[in-house]
Amino acid sequence: MKTTDLVHTAFANTFRSKLRTTLTVLALFVGAFTLTLTTALGAGVSDYVTKQVASLGANDVFLVSKASSTTAADSGPQKYDPETSSPGTGTDNPLTGSAGALADSDIATLAGIDGLHDVKPVSTVAIDYVEADGGDQYQFTIAPTSSIAQADLAAGEQLEASSPDYQVILPEDYVAPLGLGSKEQAVGTTLTLGFTDVTGVEHTQSATVVGVSNTSLLSAGAGANSALVAAIADEQKAGSRAPNRYQVAVAYFDADASESQITQLKEEIADSGMSAQTIEDQLGVVQTIITGITGVLNAFAVIALLAAAFGIVNTLLMSVQERTREIGLMKAMEMGSGRIFTLFSLEAALIGFLGSVIGVLVAITVGLPLNGVLASGPLSGLSGLTLLLFQPSGIVGVIALIVIIAFLAGTLPARRAAKKNPIDALRYE
Repeated sequence: MKTTDLVHTAFANTFRSKLRTTLTVLALFVGAFTLTLTTALGAGVSDYVTKQVASLGANDVFLVSKASSTTAADSGPQKYDPETSSPGTGTDNPLTGSAGALADSDIATLAGIDGLHDVKPVSTVAIDYVEADGGDQYQFTIAPTSSIAQADLAAGEQLEASSPDYQVILPEDYVAPLGLGSKEQAVGTTLTLGFTDVTGVEHTQSATVVGVSNTSLLSAGAGANSALVAAIADEQKAGSRAPNRYQVAVAYFDADASESQITQLKEEIADSGMSAQTIEDQLGVVQTIITGITGVLNAFAVIALLAAAFGIVNTLLMSVQERTREIGLMKAMEMGSGRIFTLFSLEAALIGFLGSVIGVLVAITVGLPLNGVLASGPLSGLSGLTLLLFQPSGIVGVIALIVIIAFLAGTLPARRAAKKNPIDALRYE
């Protein structure tokens, strides 16, 4: 029997008992459906977190600070009130010379550590408010590392580090309160930033919106290019002889550095009274939680698949029993045991393929509309999040896994069929 004939026969035999085959396929469908959704969930959340953390910098850079701080999430921009709002609300105020700030001596210490290069302090500025066209004033925060970071853009372009123009990237939840229309319309508009210098004198500075960023779980404020930050920082000092203070510094290391070398650099920085984190450090905890949750969900899907595998064994064992005389006839016609084994194994793999494909297609059919409902409803505050991300590699992986499980489950009945004695099989009633 040719290979093509073998495949055709396996396909025909699979549907000899339609009800039994359908029930087995449905059992596999449940596992495939669940596994596809959990895989897509893990891929979607991981993709979102990766995009957010990418804004923190490259993989060969430390973010160095005196002490780490956590910015609490709020419900959007708050209106500025001169009576109650303090300069730099939401950040450590660089004008107060707090103990948590880095000094020039710390920058020099970092520069002297072997293995670090291009050590640069990141100037921080305290903004009182932002307004557009004389409208309402809202509290405003510029992220400390925004001038060297890549924003998760909803519209517009990234900041130009070398541009002499004053540029900002505006968080999308400021667009409507400032009356800028849509996110696309906000790009190119001019904002007025209000701030106070060390002597208490109020200043304003105009800046152009070059981009609008998506709302982020890891967002620390708006973005501003180096020229704007430097201009505001100079005015805020107002000729003061107070020592420079920096909330954070960036220090690059060899991109090919080993884990032990990176750990050693962290220890040297810690011995100098500072702490250093890489992108992986900042992503690690979140990624571990995501992996744990998706792992538990995948475990339930695998349990369903294992239960379905026993269904395949039962289905094919009954098929072997019913087709005993047929097997004897095939052997009498000099069909080898290997061909008989392959025939029943193909039937098992075909059942697995049908169950997996149906499960994957239904999962995608349900998941895509669900993404739209969630994006416009409960998850509307997390722009750029695709909760269920159906990746081709994940879909192929689910189908391949189920086909392999089904094939392995079919080996026991297939071996039993291949070992039957042709004379005894022909005598079977």
